[in-house]
Amino acid sequence: MAVGARMRGLAGVVAALAVGAAGCSDGGGPSGAASKAASAVESAGAAVSSAAAEASDVVESAAAVAKDKLSEVKNGVDAKGEVTLGEPATDSDGRTTVSVSATNSDGSKKSFAVQVNFKDEGGKLLDTVVVTIPDVAGHTTGEGTARSTHTLSGTVKAETGTALRY
Repeated sequence: MAVGARMRGLAGVVAALAVGAAGCSDGGGPSGAASKAASAVESAGAAVSSAAAEASDVVESAAAVAKDKLSEVKNGVDAKGEVTLGEPATDSDGRTTVSVSATNSDGSKKSFAVQVNFKDEGGKLLDTVVVTIPDVAGHTTGEGTARSTHTLSGTVKAETGTALRY
């Protein structure tokens, strides 16, 4: 669920509680209940913002690791057209996985480094990983599995980012 949707849902619950509290006689009156509701919404907003920042940090960290792994490849050539991904699934640990196939169009043995981007339905990047498929014989296909670095929720799509044959 998007952070904005969570915030709207939380604000609606807090507003409903405020209306209910306004009808109660606890000495605070309607203005006291409204003040408490406003404070609760503000606190909830801070919690949602904190969670969003943490999620963003996780994605940034994964992207940095992916970039580092790809930079280790020497003399790699673009192989994005030689890579296909399967349908995302969830493993027993709750992580999203996707099969990765790399077809070696070269006549000699090659390895592949494939960046897989996990995105939500709106195209927002949720996670990114690099899968290495080593020693694929010439004119054959090698297989690997990309696994998210953390649990992803909602509908997840997988896309090939950078793919290098070396």
